[in-house]
Amino acid sequence: MATTRNATTVWEGSLLDGAGTVTLDSSGLGTYDVTWASRAQDPEGRTSPEELIAAAHSSCFSMAFSNALAKADHPPTQLRTSAAVTFQPGEGITGIVLTVRGAVPGLDAATFVQMAEDAKNNCPVSKALSGTTITLDAALDD
Repeated sequence: MATTRNATTVWEGSLLDGAGTVTLDSSGLGTYDVTWASRAQDPEGRTSPEELIAAAHSSCFSMAFSNALAKADHPPTQLRTSAAVTFQPGEGITGIVLTVRGAVPGLDAATFVQMAEDAKNNCPVSKALSGTTITLDAALDD
């Protein structure tokens, strides 16, 4: 069954002097301020498209990876994933780094990295962002 999720942005003013709000319509979780400065300089308590992409990517990857691990009879105790999305004004998004650390009983480090790489390549958000260089830093917890 297909699902559709919605968000709405209301922007007022020019790019450099204006401001907007992003509302997460489907979930109703909130409305967040966004400005050019929060995108290209300091977040100043506001979000950016890149931060929202990072949230989407880290959560999608975690879901895909946990599913793959469970299907391989190695359900994770915990996965901690961060996504760093780099934005260069005038160029756009220039790269994404996914970092995952996990506790997966009975799984060796090499298999963890291999399965993480597969999840990175196949999660729906990675596929949607396939025109961007996505790198992975994956390791089991010490």
